[in-house]
Amino acid sequence: MSVAWDDIGGLVDAHERFLAGARVDSDVRDSVLDSWKRCRSAGLEPDRLLIPYEPDAALGERFLRAAEPVLGKLAESLAELGTTIALCDGQGRMVQRLGSDRALLARLDAVSFAPGFNASEPVAGTNGVGTTLVERGPVQIVGREHFADCLQPFACAGAPVRDPLSGRIEAVLDLTCLRDDGDPIMLRLVREAAQAIEGLLLDQATQRERALLAAYRRATHEAGPEADGGTGLGRIDLAVLREKAEALLASPHRTLDEVNLTGGRIATLLRRQVVGAAGETGVVVEARILGHPRPVPLTPPTPPPTTAHLVAAPAVTGDGAGGRLVLVGEPGVGRLALLARRRLELLHEAGVRIGATLDVTRTAEEVAEVAVPRFADFAAVDLPDAVRNGEEPEPLGADVPLRRVALRSRRDEPRLYHVGDGFAYVASTPQARSLESGRAVLEPVLSEAGGWFAQDPARLERVLAAGAHSLITVPLRARGATLGVVSFYRCANPAPFEDDDLSLAQELGGRAAMCIDNARRFTREHNTALALQRSLLPRGRPEQSAVEVAYRYLPAQADVGGDWFDVIPLSGARVALVVGDVVGHGLHAAATMGRLRTAVHNFCSLDLPPDDLLTHLDDLVGRLDRGEGWALENAPAETCGIGATCLFAVYDPVSRRCTLTRAGHPLPAVVHPDGSVDFVDLPSAPPLGLGGMPFETVELELAEGSQLVLYTDGLVEDRHQDIDTGLDRLRQVLTRAGRAPEDTCEAVLDALLPARPSDDVALLVARTHVLGPDRVAQWDLPSDPAVVSRSRAAVTGQLAAWGLDDLAFTTELVASELVTNAIRHATGPVQLRLLRDRALICEVSDGSGTSPRLRRARTEDEGGRGLFLVAQLTERWGTRYTPHGKVIWTEQPLP
Repeated sequence: MSVAWDDIGGLVDAHERFLAGARVDSDVRDSVLDSWKRCRSAGLEPDRLLIPYEPDAALGERFLRAAEPVLGKLAESLAELGTTIALCDGQGRMVQRLGSDRALLARLDAVSFAPGFNASEPVAGTNGVGTTLVERGPVQIVGREHFADCLQPFACAGAPVRDPLSGRIEAVLDLTCLRDDGDPIMLRLVREAAQAIEGLLLDQATQRERALLAAYRRATHEAGPEADGGTGLGRIDLAVLREKAEALLASPHRTLDEVNLTGGRIATLLRRQVVGAAGETGVVVEARILGHPRPVPLTPPTPPPTTAHLVAAPAVTGDGAGGRLVLVGEPGVGRLALLARRRLELLHEAGVRIGATLDVTRTAEEVAEVAVPRFADFAAVDLPDAVRNGEEPEPLGADVPLRRVALRSRRDEPRLYHVGDGFAYVASTPQARSLESGRAVLEPVLSEAGGWFAQDPARLERVLAAGAHSLITVPLRARGATLGVVSFYRCANPAPFEDDDLSLAQELGGRAAMCIDNARRFTREHNTALALQRSLLPRGRPEQSAVEVAYRYLPAQADVGGDWFDVIPLSGARVALVVGDVVGHGLHAAATMGRLRTAVHNFCSLDLPPDDLLTHLDDLVGRLDRGEGWALENAPAETCGIGATCLFAVYDPVSRRCTLTRAGHPLPAVVHPDGSVDFVDLPSAPPLGLGGMPFETVELELAEGSQLVLYTDGLVEDRHQDIDTGLDRLRQVLTRAGRAPEDTCEAVLDALLPARPSDDVALLVARTHVLGPDRVAQWDLPSDPAVVSRSRAAVTGQLAAWGLDDLAFTTELVASELVTNAIRHATGPVQLRLLRDRALICEVSDGSGTSPRLRRARTEDEGGRGLFLVAQLTERWGTRYTPHGKVIWTEQPLP
């Protein structure tokens, strides 16, 4: 059992951070963290423990008789493994310690983990004994999960031992070793040993009840149960009788009860005491049924009872003169009560554990984990691929392909299929029959189930030889559809499945089906939203040379959000960089993201300044919100409001100037060529849709090779980390010179993104380029018509220098027309500029805010055709406004 076991879950410093008041939720198991909190509330100090010594701690003789053979066998199996066994009472005081070597015992003595000392959690902190008592279930504590410093060198696993008749925790069984010798199997060993002790305690109770039954038979001169071939009581009558008899047996003050049965009959239940030959005292309940002309059997004939509380109910006479035994035992205890309690506990655990995630495969695994080993020794869940993928299930029956999705085994039993295997059940198998009928199927004796063997006789023969003897298969049905099938086998447990087990299996199957269907429906919606969002996000990189970009989009693990990014080429070789985040998740957020992204593209086509663009976008979001309110009156609250954050930046490779503005979005980062990192101090503005506040811009001059990093808040903030911590981590990752944008994206995501992100993440990294002087030609022109001819000559000469003589005639004509219009219709200085980028760009700027418009000149008009010619001769043209006027621009493709 010796394996290396390091501190789990990042516990190296979690303990110290917890004591310092920091949050450690993501680093510590929930049960351990809850225990730490209880220890802190109790005032415990991890470096100082005062363990009281109580020499009178003891357990009853009856308990010790049951525990002795189990502990002896356990100690023998652990003799060479450096593990000690501790038996403590229900208060956490150690009564007995077995096994292990002297060195380990000496170390345990040094920390007061020895007989007579108290190991309860309020005294000793988080440990296998005390925490088991508080959690009322098996626990395993390893290394630094212990609250006390002195216990951190150890690993321990504890399990409660209950009185099977009362349900009270009478003792705690614990296995302890050095941390490096620990193994997860310790938890299974200690749990099975506790169950074995409980079984021996129950055997002692059944011996007592057999003696009580013998005394009852001697007193009434009955040889045993009698079978009667006459008309028997129905199942409902039997269930009512048993329920009333159990209540009467458990009542210390009632001796008589009447039960109304079907057909107008009345059953009288009588409770009286009985004493065995050795002085055992107990209670029996007899039944007399009135109103029936002949004896009727309460149950089929059975052998003498060997379990507490419920025994055979033989025939009773119809005239009421004779009574027959219904129940025997001690008040309020017995096997049925024990089984009922365990079934309720199992159903409670199923309700808590099944469906903890909205993942189909994980939900199926949770079903198998709950069932094994408490209900079955082997469990398998089989689903069609359509259900796994979130699609609507098709009708299931024989020969329908299934896939094994989950598998759980108490030990390594031989099995027919493994996880991931695809197959179809033969029509005669219990699984196929349950799928066809929609009902659970019980095969109490597999060796007699010929239909089961038909699936694969040779392999199933080996499964049967390995111990499998009983099967229940349950169809997973929800909302009128069959989603798959779950199979429960018993192998190690000698008791075959019974009718009561069938009811429990059906209940488990029903809960599992609802959870799987919820996960399937969520998967379908998630996939739909993800497909919609991916269709609305950019595909590939647009053609532009201002920046070198890399980007990543990662949807949330739980649901798709409304994060988006964009790289939009603008006039004058500029580029717009956009990152946004729509509030909420799901289809609504994805659709809203698509609308906003389209709006940003439309506003960019108008060449609006960044602050004006966000103002228009803010107004649009507000109108969408107000306009959809009436249509979504009955919709869920999360779909009725629209809100978003946005960061918008425009970079000019000629001037190396970058203009930025934001609406409620995290600050962008700039990585300078030397590797230093700055977060741009952008003025804060409310998110889009609130209105009423102007948006401010900041203009930066970026050196060539700088990286602009834009992102959404899911990268730097979640429920385990505040935004300041996230920004510090981001700065550390970005602080490196000469890294390519793709490498920057990978480094950032590797360092900051959790394994299961709770929010979408959009990341955009842009490394700046510069359009050098050799690719830019610029002339300042006076407002004189004579300058037009000189501008044509300058353009022709520059194009010749660039080797673009083929474009000279067209460009000369375009420049001439634009300069003439500027001189004739505008005011202020006029400037002509040529840019040789991916296209040839010709720009004419002036100081006027009026924009020319394209119109069709009439036949008799002398002018009005110049701009029409410009539009026909160029690929694109447009107007953009500047703080001092406007720019008319055109683009022509290079040869």
